[in-house]
Amino acid sequence: MAGFRTLDDMGDIRGKRVLLRVDLNVPVTDGKVSDATRIERIIPTIDELSKKGGKVILLAHFGRPKGSPAPEFSLDPIAHTVSAMIGKPVAFAADCIGAEAAAAVASMKDGDILLLENTRFHKGEEKNDPEFTKALAANGDIYVNDAFSAAHRAHCSTEGLAHHLPAYAGRTMQAELNALEKGLGSPVKPVIAIVGGAKVSTKIDLLMNLVKKVDALVIGGGMANTFLAARGTDVGKSLCEHDLAGTAKQIMIEAAQSGCAIILPSDAVVAREFKAGAASETVAVDKVPADAMILDVGPKTVEAVNQWIDRAATLVWNGPLGAFEIEPFDRATVAAARHAAARTKAGKLVSVAGGGDTVAALNHAGVADDFTYVSTAGGAFLEWMEGKPLPGVDVLKA
Repeated sequence: MAGFRTLDDMGDIRGKRVLLRVDLNVPVTDGKVSDATRIERIIPTIDELSKKGGKVILLAHFGRPKGSPAPEFSLDPIAHTVSAMIGKPVAFAADCIGAEAAAAVASMKDGDILLLENTRFHKGEEKNDPEFTKALAANGDIYVNDAFSAAHRAHCSTEGLAHHLPAYAGRTMQAELNALEKGLGSPVKPVIAIVGGAKVSTKIDLLMNLVKKVDALVIGGGMANTFLAARGTDVGKSLCEHDLAGTAKQIMIEAAQSGCAIILPSDAVVAREFKAGAASETVAVDKVPADAMILDVGPKTVEAVNQWIDRAATLVWNGPLGAFEIEPFDRATVAAARHAAARTKAGKLVSVAGGGDTVAALNHAGVADDFTYVSTAGGAFLEWMEGKPLPGVDVLKA
């Protein structure tokens, strides 16, 4: 991958201690991992380094232990899941620095895999403290970052180590960066972005950045109501940030100046209550009853979105079009997602999606595997879409 050091640039690593930063911040229920997607993503890098004879030392955080050891945030149970998934033993050390970690590393043979305890059990981790970074670096000869999801944080294990050891991107990081480059860095045009979610306030930077980079921007979810209201449309009891009407207008002005088409709902599915199976109807957006709320975009809007998808060569997606968690307000998101997936499978569209709700929505539609790339990185994916620098990525540049 141009511009970044990857495993292909490493040379012979047999016998070398490889500090591998991974994302093991996975959901755990009753002591067991309930969703192993993030672990699945890092297996190829672990396996490759192990087979090449490196001593693979995993660094990760789990939860928010606030700088001190907390049993409920221990990585010990997760070591067993990693071991089961990779089909090799994964040893565990009860600290990530100090004598215990050093002893565990010293006992490793070539190809062995060791998971060190939660890096956030130490206050220095999130402060990017130089002394804590040195203590981590003491156990390694090479540093590999395979945790794009933490790349927006300048912590010791995500950024600091790259200043002490030769640093490379792991295979998951490499795939993510390649996909993001195709999505917004150097995309094939035309480019369309779909942005949904509840509030404009959480995505102002994102929208401001996108209107300068894409040819068309579809705005859905609750945030579309704010834009509709800014244009003078009465959205009834819908979720709406009326105080951000000025911001919405400015975004639309920026879009017009950049030649970016803004696609807002023309029709909507409305209901008087937000619950599964609630009585609903489809109305034009300027006919929303005063006592109703918009919970999804309507079929005419979906048709317009799909027409834009047909014109596009590249799609970037963050956020659902409606309240997809509850039927029947999932229909628009499912329909558009399936249309994008079909275009992707036909080789006519590069589709890159990310964000927690987005991943859940694509899984709900049954098409997550059909997109070109679906990022499991929440905050890092959003900050990348906002055009912000990612410290954990910048330090890997060649």
